[in-house]
Amino acid sequence: MSQGDQKKNTERPDTQDFKTLFLNDTPMMDTRAPLEFKKGAFPHTVSLPLMTDQERAKVGTSYKRDGQEEAIKLGHRLVGGEVKAERLAKWLAFAAENPNGYLYCFRGGLRSQITQQWLKDAGVAYPRITGGYKAMRRFLIDTLERITANQPLIIVAGGTGCAKTELLKQVKGNVDLEGIAHHRGSTFGKRVGGQPSQISFENTLAVEFLRHEDKTPNLPIVLEDESMLIGRCALPDYLRAKMSVSPLVIVEANMADRVEHSFDNYILDKLAEWQSVEGEEAGFIGFASDLRVSMSKVERRLGGVRHKAMTEMLETAITAHEKGDPSLHRDWIQPMLEEYYDPMYHWQLGKKQGEILIRGSFDEVRDFLNQRALPVN
Repeated sequence: MSQGDQKKNTERPDTQDFKTLFLNDTPMMDTRAPLEFKKGAFPHTVSLPLMTDQERAKVGTSYKRDGQEEAIKLGHRLVGGEVKAERLAKWLAFAAENPNGYLYCFRGGLRSQITQQWLKDAGVAYPRITGGYKAMRRFLIDTLERITANQPLIIVAGGTGCAKTELLKQVKGNVDLEGIAHHRGSTFGKRVGGQPSQISFENTLAVEFLRHEDKTPNLPIVLEDESMLIGRCALPDYLRAKMSVSPLVIVEANMADRVEHSFDNYILDKLAEWQSVEGEEAGFIGFASDLRVSMSKVERRLGGVRHKAMTEMLETAITAHEKGDPSLHRDWIQPMLEEYYDPMYHWQLGKKQGEILIRGSFDEVRDFLNQRALPVN
């Protein structure tokens, strides 16, 4: 870190300006234990814990049994010598790479104060977030509830394969729920790398709503119609309730186009994603297993006879695909759309209470949203 950066850090006080932190995508060092980070984290944060999960458990036991002073002494014994030097080196590297960042622990207490002091002892003044994770989490919960209550929503609906997610990206004021959940939002929508925790999903969603309010406060938030769960990430009840009564725009497309879009999205793109992570051979194995698991989940709704027929078509397609011909996937995609997805979509649409603003093609709905539907009185 340059002397200029050190001086800049010295001049920066600790902060409770959560709004600015999140709107500026501020890099943050999370000094909580790894398990705490895994349960819930914020965008643009890095886990650089003061203590491991095991060390934290030992200190916690000591605190309950012997009191705070003895627990602190134990903590210093556990995180001393080479262990301390190794962790301090990582904190110093983070501070050097992120001179405008901050550090925090759960409540803004001992762990972040110790980390801050050790950095200072090493010649780097680095500010912390007072109130820590708990205060920031509370801020985001309140923010999401407030904006949901006060901001108009417009819901983009349409059958599977109508390219709603692509449309959303071309519309002002959108928030991509599926992108935040890292899932395509359907039974076959699993993505490589898994999903964020429920708390992390909610945190990122709140930040996106906050960003919308800051940048486009006079535009409704445009969301894709989703069920209660996007994979395993659940929409907050109050947001789901608001979506169910909000105005709708419905994207329509013919079956051939829907099949082709689904083929691109759930076959070609999915395989490319698997292979980019696992390599060509292992990636295809993971991709094929992914499809098989998804197919197994629709048996109850399809019934035994139809499910058996589609499973056989899927296996035929996988065999041909492995030999270089992916085209046979279209043979099971079309009946899947017609017999599984469409009945479910029409049932769910019938439960909506919001006004339908327009039914039309991709281009018609996109242009309607961008040119006519967005200004708020």
